[in-house]
Amino acid sequence: MMVMFPREFSQRAAQAARVFIPAALALALAACAAEPAPRLPELDIDPDRVAVAGLSSGAYMATQVHLAHSDRLRGAALLAGGPYGCAGASLETALGPCMVAEPYAPDPARLAGVVRERAAAGDIAPVSGLAGDAVYVLRGRADTVVAEAVTRSAHDLYAALADDAGGLSLHYDGGRDFPHLMPTLDAGVDCATGGTPYLGRCGFDAAGEAMAWLFGPASSPAPATAAGELRRFDQAPYAAPGADPLLAEAGYLYLPPACAAGGRCGLLVAFHGCEQNADKVGEAFVRDAGFNRWADVHRVAVLYPQVRSSYLPLNPKACWDWWGYTGEGYDTRRGAQPRWLAAAMTALGAPMP
Repeated sequence: MMVMFPREFSQRAAQAARVFIPAALALALAACAAEPAPRLPELDIDPDRVAVAGLSSGAYMATQVHLAHSDRLRGAALLAGGPYGCAGASLETALGPCMVAEPYAPDPARLAGVVRERAAAGDIAPVSGLAGDAVYVLRGRADTVVAEAVTRSAHDLYAALADDAGGLSLHYDGGRDFPHLMPTLDAGVDCATGGTPYLGRCGFDAAGEAMAWLFGPASSPAPATAAGELRRFDQAPYAAPGADPLLAEAGYLYLPPACAAGGRCGLLVAFHGCEQNADKVGEAFVRDAGFNRWADVHRVAVLYPQVRSSYLPLNPKACWDWWGYTGEGYDTRRGAQPRWLAAAMTALGAPMP
């Protein structure tokens, strides 16, 4: 049955529709925009081709994850960072000895003892898990943020563990002229000037060098631009119950064409530096650091987890936790961020204990 309305009511209804339908549509679009990003896909990951890399605080995070899970990882690339366990859960130590080497530099021999103790207790992987791993340590000579003695001690800590591990493939590169940033061929700011987004046009492809050290020589040159897919994913589902890893809502995953098509691939976890998260620099790091181009060649998916800034606990620059702001065990398998990463990597198809 058709119901007829008086003309006045119809006119008012039409006027209301002109006002409220666009508003409702806007609210609906906003609700869609607010929906969380999808979960991580399950990939066909080669367990023998999984590694980590990071810049600055990301380098500290990379070495923490590497030593926590060296029995599941093939190596680490550490750019402008320092040694495992350096801060000892102290922000004062982090800002002094572990950045500027004042009033003293980190002691690799002492920290090697810390690694052995934690490995024996099961807090991190057995030292034997490092056997045959590839470790690449890079620092620019113009870096005024992290002292040369700090970065050198990251190398020396691995060297001190090499005999326990049964041998490592270890390389230190500290002879290039660039400041505290990720050097690229042609992306980012002027190399000599530096600054946000901490990618510099230095004529040096650090991502390519790091990935060659981690995954072997490339079979061909990297393409001028990456050909794969950069996807956002929801980071919340991978947090352990009752543990807040203080991450952003969304992270990023780069899939080379071969990986997106279901082929067998390796995996690289790339940790951004302080003030280099997506909330601060947009997609500069996840698109332009150089890893994606080489990921196409090496057939390696790249996971880009993202930290969020906070004042309680104190982490306004969205650094990775290498001094204890997420709580006890932050640099062991029990830490909130390492546990999150283990869950995320397991979801991707690279199981971590």
